[in-house]
Amino acid sequence: SKEYVVSIFQNSEIKIHPKIIDSFNNPYEKKEWEQYRKIFITENRIKKGVRFYKKNSRLIEAVADSYKVDPVFLLSISGIESNFGRSHGEFLVFNAFYTIIHEMPKKANWAAKELVEYLEYCYTDKIDPHSLYGSYAGAFGFGQFIPSSFNYYAVDFDGNNIRQPYHWPDVLASIANYLRKNGYEESLVPIKKGSRSWNSIYAYNHSENYVKVVIELGEEYRKRINRRE
Repeated sequence: SKEYVVSIFQNSEIKIHPKIIDSFNNPYEKKEWEQYRKIFITENRIKKGVRFYKKNSRLIEAVADSYKVDPVFLLSISGIESNFGRSHGEFLVFNAFYTIIHEMPKKANWAAKELVEYLEYCYTDKIDPHSLYGSYAGAFGFGQFIPSSFNYYAVDFDGNNIRQPYHWPDVLASIANYLRKNGYEESLVPIKKGSRSWNSIYAYNHSENYVKVVIELGEEYRKRINRRE
């Protein structure tokens, strides 16, 4: 309704964040490979991933089996995107898109469409649009989906009829669903550049560095899990 929309845009929490513009202009993905790699391929992140797997192995394997996706890539994407739920939002999602619309003309149309997707999600699931935090690009949840991706790819894995971006059964299944719908092929390891599986990871974040880190971190998890550290 008009009243719903007007009330959202009159909220006192709305503000523009100059830092968002700086982040778009200097993304991690533009770093040289060795610099980028050092951010994510760390002993600390590897150990966290192994601990996360041990704690959630049944769930991870159930999701991997349901979607025919290698479980180590569910681990690596979760580790890179939110450090297994520890880091998943600095800005209110609404404010991120609001900033982009007003301060970045070349991305304004994209941001406006994403804001519409976000408001549809919040309205449908009865969520306060000024309550969710995400990245500078408006990605939210442990899987860091932008709203259009969440609306299209997110799934309800635990059967409670709600797609929950901060609930691991739904998060892991949504990541797996995203990969499958973008061409991931079962049991093709190692993943080679240009393959359907490689492209499915690239779709998650349009960066070759990102794909290389997801694959390398996944293989590190495979080694550690197999030798049961």
